[in-house]
Amino acid sequence: MLLRIGLVLSLLVLALPVSVAAQQPLRTAVDGTFAPHAMPRLEGGIQGFNVDLANEVGKRLKRPVEIQAMQFSGILPALQAGSIDFVAAPVTVTKERAENYIFTEGYLNTDYQFLTKKGEPPITDLKQLKGKVIAVNKGAIYDSWARGLEAEIGWSVESFGTQTDAVQAVLAGRAYANVAGNTAIQWAVKQQPQLQLSYLHSTGLVWAMPLRKDQLALRAELENVIECMKKDGTMAAMHERWFGTKPEPNSPALTIYPGTGVPGTPGYEQTPREPKCD
Repeated sequence: MLLRIGLVLSLLVLALPVSVAAQQPLRTAVDGTFAPHAMPRLEGGIQGFNVDLANEVGKRLKRPVEIQAMQFSGILPALQAGSIDFVAAPVTVTKERAENYIFTEGYLNTDYQFLTKKGEPPITDLKQLKGKVIAVNKGAIYDSWARGLEAEIGWSVESFGTQTDAVQAVLAGRAYANVAGNTAIQWAVKQQPQLQLSYLHSTGLVWAMPLRKDQLALRAELENVIECMKKDGTMAAMHERWFGTKPEPNSPALTIYPGTGVPGTPGYEQTPREPKCD
């Protein structure tokens, strides 16, 4: 029922004159506890790399943006139900997800990294984690990845509603390690001197913005904004502000890819296009 309502609303917006449709707010969502991508501000509201990204989208498309903070496990269902128009939260592009959604091109690499309590031995092989409890953010790609390795590695996976709770589980001794995106793990360790960085699993995957399959026009607009942000250095400046480092020369934060979407995944459109920037 919610999906039907969302489709009807989308059709109504498309039927509006361009000047009216352009004023319709773009609705999006982030995981408000996934620092430094989205996190609470002391004075209220949320801040972070992906909050800035969503606001920059609205600024360049000249449309208001409404950002909802929710648990990550509810974000893709909200998109599917039509409650939001696109996802500003970092979403790892996988073949399975690309079969159900369309994606913009990638804007950041996403590698998986572990953290442990300071003083624990370095993890150089995942088999060292046999018999250990691994904390993950429920519904995130790290959740399904870690569970897919339970039988092979011999660890047990415990899912938490937020990434903050998963980190706290390690601090409290409820879990031996937490695995998440490398940027989030590095931020957590920077904030918590009792924690340390550990094993880094390189994936070759990227973060991008997913949309419903009927939103090809909006995807093209978002793709153009992302490419213009790369071209004029805005994406690199945000990377340095929130992560403390400049992006690597060949990273998705700088690279403008051919076509539309993530090359090599379902839904990728290879027709050549050039970003149109003001």
